[in-house]
Amino acid sequence: MSAILKLESITKTYTMGEMDFQALKGVSLEIFDGDMVALMGPSGSGKTTMMQVIGLLDRPTSGEYYLRGRDVTELTENERSEARNLEIGFVFQAFHLLSRQNLLENVEVPLTYAGWNSRDRRDRAMQMLEKVGLADKARNLPSQISGGQKQRVAVARALTMSPAILLADEPTGNLDSRTSEEIMALFQELNDEGSTVVIVTHEPDIGAHCKRIVRLRDGLLESDTIQANPRRALAYGTNAPNAVSAISI
Repeated sequence: MSAILKLESITKTYTMGEMDFQALKGVSLEIFDGDMVALMGPSGSGKTTMMQVIGLLDRPTSGEYYLRGRDVTELTENERSEARNLEIGFVFQAFHLLSRQNLLENVEVPLTYAGWNSRDRRDRAMQMLEKVGLADKARNLPSQISGGQKQRVAVARALTMSPAILLADEPTGNLDSRTSEEIMALFQELNDEGSTVVIVTHEPDIGAHCKRIVRLRDGLLESDTIQANPRRALAYGTNAPNAVSAISI
């Protein structure tokens, strides 16, 4: 299995007044094609900084980052922006949908930045809405749908460019427990179809649905655990999830 993402001795230091704070202290990590990984840790562990580095939203202070075999550590800002749009599909806790645009137009946004023509954008965006079960609401505004449906739209938007990684930051943080299960069922379905999924979360219940749990503490990689039997999420009244059995690597 090939590594779709490889971090080598990544550090990140922030200067705060006259003091330096080291958020990451030489973290090395590989994420493989088809992985579904929960990136976990307490507040201050470095997981948010790790997410920002993986998502090309922030530069490491030192170390190397390879994405699909390409060293993306020293890219220019324009190259980073292009790589983010092409290679990283973002799903955020707050959805970040454009309130005055309908769902179809929201899903088209990455395609617009990539220079797709209007007809191809519309066709691709509709395919993605169909994938998340919302094609019938394509002309609705975000204010006209539920929180769970908004997150499904965010997932559809994240998938438009067939990214190397679907990167979700606390994707169920604004959702009730039933809707959270439905969103996790969607992530598991996408992973079953071959998508590589990385979920940043502090919730053990969310991590239990992933094939692998990577834990950070004090800027260091604390553990990397494969779950032999990840819990299957409930979706629309399906059977209860399986128990989780984990073995450390």
